[in-house]
Amino acid sequence: MERLTIATQPIEGQKPGTSGLRKKTRVFMEHHYVENFVQSIWNGIGGVEGKTLVLGGDGRYFSQPASQVILRMAAASGAAKVIVGQNAILSTPAASNLIRKRGTDGGIILSASHNPGGIDEDFGIKFNTPNGGPAPEEITERIFAATKTLTEYHILEAQDVDLTTIGTTTLGDMEVEVVDPVADYAELMESLFDFDAIRKMFNGGFRMVFDAMHAVTGPYATEILENRLGAAKGSVLNATPLPDFGGGHPDPNPVWAKDLMRIMHSPDAPEFGAASDGDGDRNMITGPSMFVAPSDSVAILAANATAAPAYADGLKGVARSMPTSRALDEVAKARGLDCYETPTGWKFFGNLLDEGRITICGEESAGTGSDHVREKDGLWAVLLWLNILAQSGKGVVALVNDHWREFGRNFYSRHDFEAIETEKAEALMADLRGRLGDLPGTEVAGRTVETADEFDYTDPVDGSVSKAQGLRITLSGGGRIVLRLSGTGTAGATLRVYLEDRSEDPATFGQDLQKALAAVQEAAHVLARIEHHTGRKEPDVRA
Repeated sequence: MERLTIATQPIEGQKPGTSGLRKKTRVFMEHHYVENFVQSIWNGIGGVEGKTLVLGGDGRYFSQPASQVILRMAAASGAAKVIVGQNAILSTPAASNLIRKRGTDGGIILSASHNPGGIDEDFGIKFNTPNGGPAPEEITERIFAATKTLTEYHILEAQDVDLTTIGTTTLGDMEVEVVDPVADYAELMESLFDFDAIRKMFNGGFRMVFDAMHAVTGPYATEILENRLGAAKGSVLNATPLPDFGGGHPDPNPVWAKDLMRIMHSPDAPEFGAASDGDGDRNMITGPSMFVAPSDSVAILAANATAAPAYADGLKGVARSMPTSRALDEVAKARGLDCYETPTGWKFFGNLLDEGRITICGEESAGTGSDHVREKDGLWAVLLWLNILAQSGKGVVALVNDHWREFGRNFYSRHDFEAIETEKAEALMADLRGRLGDLPGTEVAGRTVETADEFDYTDPVDGSVSKAQGLRITLSGGGRIVLRLSGTGTAGATLRVYLEDRSEDPATFGQDLQKALAAVQEAAHVLARIEHHTGRKEPDVRA
């Protein structure tokens, strides 16, 4: 085996976003592309000599070749050991758990999360730090800076490592340990929840369906839900991970989880339905003919978390991303808990979790988690829901309605305008940003603008500042509009418009969501001049 030093030059555009670097798969397959970015990670974190890393991902197309490149580069740069999920598979929360459990120096996760996979779709690489969470901005900026000055990378000339067989081997002087990707994670879940109570509920005839969407959680859900908890065989749909996710879009929402929604709206719907995404960190919860909005889900979990053994002594605090509805705030107020508002991106919860300020956190885009790992965790959320249902004896619909009666309802929806020309999307944001100071007092769609600002965040733990994290407008009557450009796509820009309104009148709780938000939606379109800037009247996705 020979250590090679390969001359290269910077590749434009290798800037990590909120969850690492995401591009089209064919871009990652270009000459030097993976190698440049991985060497930039090594350079940005101060090298990997003598370090131990975790490696795995959601199994999407190109994961295997990329894994082999990363292993050879780690060996060439002096890493002591890499722990790899069998077949390069590790869900994102399982990778976070493995980093923490083994006390490693971080890990590389190969995923583009909920984005579609395949040779003509998306791929991604991100670095997680020793706490198990996504790299904070300070590290991603160092990585990006390294991409702009790179002149060479180091790689071992060697045969591929066998990643199909569990066990330990060597690559040059580096140890490679291939592990069962499910075992450690399943053990963690069993330590958090009352598996006996959930098992008893299933034995009593409780039915559920979990749509793994041909993504990474299939093996995890099958082992935990069917094998350990006793859910009926076949409760996990689309359980085999596929490189292209079966041609589907592994985003757990009513638009893409069609198999689940069809079953949950059938006359003989099971009591509980759920889905997860490409890399296993997001979730969707449904009851018979009811979709539970992610913002409501995190609020309901926080209000009822003491049903699970891990949270029986109560919560330290809670947090939500700024665009997420304020339903969680109402729970925090009633329970006397601190509630933190952070920018979008799970990394912003990391300091709060590490400092012990919060126990449960969530974001509107189907991400929910707790202090058990440093990533959002789709299957964890499903298991907490099951634990609460088992302990309360209620169904999903009754639990949601009881929650609204106690805390009020925050009507909430995210409207995505996808693949907008970047220049047009940025012009819309710049135009609205320039008018924020003049908006308070404006009458629009029967409401009055009360406040309008751009969200800047100062981390309460380390004092770091993150600016320009979204535009916020509050309206009389409890309405709120948030606009931001998403950093998770790979083509053009996605404008995300978050609409929220509030009611404490039970007579209004059952009304159609989009009708309830009609006035706030109209206000958003008028104030942001969406059609003027984009030519769009309707969003591509309502979530």
